[in-house]
Parts: sequence; structure tokens; C-alpha cells
Amino acid sequence: MTDIIQVPFNDLKPKIAAHRTAIDRSIARVLDRGWFILGPEVDAFEKELAAAMGTKDAVAVANGTDALILALEVKGIGPGDEVITSPMSAAFSALAISRLGATPVFGEIDPVTMNLDPESIESKITKHTRGLLPIHLYGHPADLDPIMEIARRHHLVVVEDACQAHGARYKGHPVGTIAGIAGLSFYPTKNLGGFGDGGAILVDDPALGAKLRQLRNGGQSEKYKHDILGTNSRLDDIQAAILRELLTTLDAETTRRREIAQRYFEAFRGLPLGLPVEQSYARAVYHLFVVRHPRRAAFMAALSARGVGTLIHYPLALHLQRAYESLGGRPGDLPVVEQAASEIVSLPIYPELTDTQIGAVIAAVKEAVHA
Repeated sequence: MTDIIQVPFNDLKPKIAAHRTAIDRSIARVLDRGWFILGPEVDAFEKELAAAMGTKDAVAVANGTDALILALEVKGIGPGDEVITSPMSAAFSALAISRLGATPVFGEIDPVTMNLDPESIESKITKHTRGLLPIHLYGHPADLDPIMEIARRHHLVVVEDACQAHGARYKGHPVGTIAGIAGLSFYPTKNLGGFGDGGAILVDDPALGAKLRQLRNGGQSEKYKHDILGTNSRLDDIQAAILRELLTTLDAETTRRREIAQRYFEAFRGLPLGLPVEQSYARAVYHLFVVRHPRRAAFMAALSARGVGTLIHYPLALHLQRAYESLGGRPGDLPVVEQAASEIVSLPIYPELTDTQIGAVIAAVKEAVHA
């Protein structure tokens, strides 16, 4: 244990260093212009993002949660409605539903992808069900065709939560374009992450795009004329300028993430370790590389002793969160997600990992898996 190579779970410093000169120029451009809110950088970023994500329009907002709130709102979700979603996610997905006065209803997950299981949706539909919020968890697309079919039969709206899935594809189509509306997050550790909070709504309907721009800016149709009740959710021009620079390398970084994932797959095959499985319909972008181990605490401790950082995404399923205890969720209600939540471990996977660090992770996992 004398020559331990430290591999942090995530490290933004190499990414910042690689882009530093261009980012400094981008920030200086905004400072010199003196236009900081809903300026030309936001306008340019929205156009470039829409082109990169394969959608007709993108509306930049303050964060990923607001992106989901506004996407659901513009699709008509409101008080008294129920929206079926996955309990395996950051709570912000479900909180977006709650903030509109609607109720999240948690379905079961697929045991392999850990995305919302389409087969669980039908049993959750009631007379109050108005929408579906599938989450492309860890950068792997949810199985959207059966979800969209259920939505058509029951006249439900669908909003894709693509906050972890920038550039992922479902049956060759970019996620965020299948339902016609989706939320993205630019939280710093996301595949396309800024240097602060940020988000965007991908939308194919120009009328919805115009409505979203009105909603994000206080409901104004023009300055000081508020025609509808909106909110204040605007991406800063400095963040937009930074994201424009980072967007230029997203494809290359996605390729690198997939290369690292492939090295992990090849190295870990045959180990007593649950591995993610990329489905035939999917092109995953590996925001996270999540494995499963029945003795998680010992496994993580052994990895830490070997210099490898890990995290858990997410240790407590949403139906068991205190914030949602009023919904009556109890242990045992959703056994597949509860079992997964007790075993999952996220390993380091980001484009700046060196080959030496990747080798260190592989060596550490091969030893720690027997802890």
C-alpha cells in the first residue's frame, strides 16, 4: 500500500485548466459588453445547444429543477394532478412536480437499467393522473416507446428528465426529442456542467418555446407588461458564455466516458459485482458508472483505503424520503428500488481521468470486491 494512486470521485480542476484560456476570454467578452441577463450569449447558447441536442429550440433557465418545473407547467400540470415518475433519482425531479401543486406517484424501476419500469406505470394510473416524468438515470435512456404508448392510450403528457443524459440516444434519436420536451441541468458535475447552476428546456414546439421564455421572465410579454404569472429563472450571460465553450468538447468527452466505461466492463467481467448493462435501444453517455455490491460499506471502505473515491447515487429511494411521508410510502412498497438503493456504488468516470488512474480504479476494484 505504499504507492497508492489517488483517484478522486470527481475532479473539475483538469477540466477548468484545459478550457481556462477560452473561458477567460468568454467571461471578458461579457464583462466588456456589460450585458449580463438574457443577452446575446444566452441567445447564442440556446441556438447552439438546440443544434447539439437535435431539437428545434432550447430555452435557458436558472437550473435543472426550474427546467423541469417550467416544462411540466407549460404542458398543463398543476394542482391536483398526479405525475408518475421514478423513485430512483435525486429528489429534485419529484420536487419539480410538487412545486406545481401536483403529486409525484412513484413507480417501480427496471432491475437492470434502474430506470422507471414501463410495466409498473399502468397500475399507478388513477383518474387524477395527468403526466409521466421518465428519468434518463445515470445517462442511460429510459425505455421510451412503451412509456409513450401508455401516454397515448391514457392521454397523458410526457416530459423527459434528461438532466443526466446530455447527448444520449434512444433508438438513434437524441433523448429529449422523443416526448418533444425535456429538462437539462448544467450543474458543475454534469456531462455538460457550468461553473454554477444552470438549466435548459429542450422543446420542439415553437409556441411552447415562446411560452417558456415568457414564463422564465416573470410572465412578461414586453418589459413591465406581465400578461401571465411567471417566475424569475434566467441563465446568466456569463454562465451561457462558459457553457458555449464547454459545449464544443461535449462530443469528445462523451466518447472518452464511453471508452472508460468499456475498459471497466472488460476488466470487471466475471467479478462478483453487478455491472450496468447498456440496452440494445440505448447509447448511454455514462454520467455515472454505477455498480452493485451486496456488502457495499466494506466494498467502499476497501476502495477508499486504496485511494479510490466513491459516492452513492442515491441511498434512499424517494418514496421513503421524509419530505414525502405524507404520501404513505413504506419499506417494502417498491422492493426492486429498495434493494438497488442498498447496493449501488458510483465509481469514478469523467473524461479527465488518466489511463494510470483508470488502471488504479480497476486494480482497486478487483481487490476490494472480495472485502
